[in-house]
Parts: sequence; structure tokens; C-alpha cells
Amino acid sequence: MAHRARNLLFKGTDCLKCFVRYKSQRRTLGKPPGIARTLEQRLTELHYKDPEIHFKVNIGFALKKLHRKEVCVGHGKHIKNNRNNAELEKLSRNGELIIPLDEVEREWSETVAPTHIKAMAEHYAVFEHLFGDAYFYPVVTMAINYMNGDSVVPAYWGNILKPEEAKSMPNVSFDCKPDTLWTLVMTTPDGNFSSENTECCHWFVGNIKDGDLKSGEVIVDYMQPLPVQGLGYLRYIFILYKQEELLDFSGLKLKSDKNTLEERNFSTYEFYKERQKSLTPAGLSFFTADWDQTVTEYFNKTFSSDCPKFIYDFPEHFYKKQTWFPLRQPFNLYLDRYRDQKEIAKEYLVKKLKATDPFKEPPKPLLYPNAIPFKPGTPSWLKNEIIKERLGLGRAKDFL
Repeated sequence: MAHRARNLLFKGTDCLKCFVRYKSQRRTLGKPPGIARTLEQRLTELHYKDPEIHFKVNIGFALKKLHRKEVCVGHGKHIKNNRNNAELEKLSRNGELIIPLDEVEREWSETVAPTHIKAMAEHYAVFEHLFGDAYFYPVVTMAINYMNGDSVVPAYWGNILKPEEAKSMPNVSFDCKPDTLWTLVMTTPDGNFSSENTECCHWFVGNIKDGDLKSGEVIVDYMQPLPVQGLGYLRYIFILYKQEELLDFSGLKLKSDKNTLEERNFSTYEFYKERQKSLTPAGLSFFTADWDQTVTEYFNKTFSSDCPKFIYDFPEHFYKKQTWFPLRQPFNLYLDRYRDQKEIAKEYLVKKLKATDPFKEPPKPLLYPNAIPFKPGTPSWLKNEIIKERLGLGRAKDFL
């Protein structure tokens, strides 16, 4: 009995030692939750920026702030009148209520449009890539419409357009006071192939009088979007500047009619920096576009060159040295791994030609490939190969 009690005491001591040792290991992993920093605190410390150095500057017009009392009072009266309107409720219930979208858009542009457009531009990093640490509120709302046959394709703030839809010069309109001058510039910070840190200018019209683009001076002719294959979606940005006086843009004009992409190099940052006393950004609009066939045709006809195509160059797969006895490896796949891929392709081609008769129709695909039994004695590795050939998977998919 004493011997048994001594064993139980020793077992309890061992368990106690293990428990203490385990707790000590847990303490070494980090501080308790009440003392340790949270993830939010660590990220704040990691991405900390000194406010005296990193700050944004408003280079545009001051945003007109609406008092909450003005907005709420007018909005409340409008809701109250609508609730008391029985005819309005009847039309809404029957699905016959027509909402005047023009009035909605006009009210939006006069109230919260600059704040919303600024937020969308920040989401697409427009200010960061064009003006650096500066931003502006688009207090002037532009209507940019591309005419694609009988249909109208608008450019808003980040919507997707195809280059074919934006081949011709768009119609641009905006409200402005009389006797005012404006400048409109269309650039892309993503599609410059000759210079890394500059943009490509697609359109430049300066000294526009009273919002009429036909009265302006064309500095750079319109060029359709050119998002080459492999780059994904590129941003095309329209910026409207308010001019204080007539400006001389002769130094920015293209030298020849058959210009190259190098002549369209442009920097919005430098352009505004040199003329910030006479220009104030007031309007903003942009769209995104990806490759289509018209981009290749434009390069062939206009630049007499092939359209660039960006392809990711995958590194060659690394295989360790071949061993004499590859344990737990399917021998057919293991051996083919170190063979010339052209030989494997040739074997599959010869196999396909043997099963093809030029005077007969090709056999119909099997309705239930996995329901066909195998011959007795077929090894498992060969069964897997036959299943892959029937289903068109694996190497059979690549070579057949």
C-alpha cells in the first residue's frame, strides 16, 4: 500500500512539473493581452508618418460647406410633403412613378458631388500619382460623352470603357460663368512606354472660352486609349483647370503631325508647378480601359509598328537531381520529369495519329468515361493514365 502511494505521489509530482514547464513556455511567447500592444497599435506604429512632413495640400478652390440646418430643414420639408401626397404614393405603389434623374444629378452636383468625386479619385490614387501630396475638390462637374454610333458612352469616375468606344474625341460640357478661360488635359499615368516617371498625354486643349471647346487652342491632338495587352486596366484622367489669364502653350505643342509616343510625354506635376499662379484645378473625371483589337490596329497604322505585349516570364521549374531509387514516386511521371518534353509530345502525337482515320469521323467522346471497366491485371498507374486520357486531364490535355 505504501509502495502504491509513493508511485502516485511521484506521478503527481511529474504531472505538476510538466504543467509548470508548459506554463513557463507560454510566458516566453509574449506578453499577456492586457499588457501587450494590439494589432491596431502595432500597425499604427509601423505606418506612422510625421504630420509636419507628410500632409496634403489643397490646391483647388475652397469647398462650399453647407450648414446642417439648411440641408436638414429643406430635406425634412421635402419628405413631409411627399408623405402627404396621396397621388405620389399611388404612383409609387403601382410602379408608375417617374423620377427626374436630371434634377437628382443637378442637386447632387450642387451639394455633395465634390466630396464624393474626391473620395473616388483618392481610391484610384489619382492625386497621388499626378500631384504628389496635393489634392483638390472638383467643384465643376464635367459631362464627358463618347459617341459610339447611335449610342452615347459616358465617362464618369472609374467606369470601364473599351478603346473601341473611345476612338473618337468626346463631347465635353460643363457649366461656367461668362468671360472665363479654361484648360482641359487628358493623360494616363499608367501607359507610358518610353519614360517611367512621366505620363502620356492623350489630349490637350487650352484657352477655352466660356466652356466651348471649339473656341480653345488644340495643343495635343486627341489620341484614343492605348492599354496594351498584358497591363490590365489603365486609368485615363481628364483634369479641367480654371485660367486666370491667356496662356502661351506653344512650347507644349507637338512638333509634327505624325508624332510618336515619346513626344507625348507629360508631367502633370511639373505642368501645374510652372503655372500654378495662373491655373487652378476645378474639374475631374476619369475612366479605365483594357486591351482590345483596336489598340493593335492603331499601333500598326499610326506608328507602323507591332503593338507591345507584356507577358510574365515564368522561371524554369527546378527539379532536384534524379535518384536511383525514388521511393513513393509514380515511376512513369518521375521518369518523364527528366525527359525532353518534345519527346513526350511526339509520343502523344504518334499515339493520336494511330487512332485517327482520315476517311472516318472521329469517335464520339465517351458518355461515362469512368464507367468503362479495365482489363484484368491492369496496374494502378496505367489505370490513372487511361482515366486522364479519357477525361482529357493532365498531360493529355496539353498534347491532345
